[in-house]
Amino acid sequence: MPAAKKPDKKKSDSKDKSEPDYKVVAQNRRARHEYTIIDTLETGIELVGTEVKSIRQGKASLQDAFARIEGGEVYLYNCNIAVYEFGNRFNHEPLRKRRLLLQKRQILKLKSQTKEKGLTLIPLKLYFKRNWVKVDLALGKGKHLYDKRDSIAKRDTKRELDRLAKSSRR
Repeated sequence: MPAAKKPDKKKSDSKDKSEPDYKVVAQNRRARHEYTIIDTLETGIELVGTEVKSIRQGKASLQDAFARIEGGEVYLYNCNIAVYEFGNRFNHEPLRKRRLLLQKRQILKLKSQTKEKGLTLIPLKLYFKRNWVKVDLALGKGKHLYDKRDSIAKRDTKRELDRLAKSSRR
């Protein structure tokens, strides 16, 4: 008797293609308004277990967060990750400094750029990439008040042109 054929297992069954590879948890919207973004970099972040659970619930904020290089390592400050409500006495501190995971040459490059050019390290967003928590770290230069006004004026004129183009098509 011939052996019974096993049904073919498709690789697509294990992961649905419609799911995105990443899920944004927190964004720093003010960063793009207050800084001119020069370069962005994806970094990992060192977390404890209850922090990850709290981030999965969406209880994280990057509102006043910034990064600083200390002793050859990059740390994230003022990133508020709320206390996990089902945590026990081993729960985390909400505003503790958290280490960002970068390669040594990336840290040296960032250090030279922040020292020489007077640039700042700002986190733009906190997100899950597959099962890992990642931070989009930006290298930015602070805008002056007139720069902010200029960018607002450009945005308004672009919006007005889009409106006119849309109305002319009708």
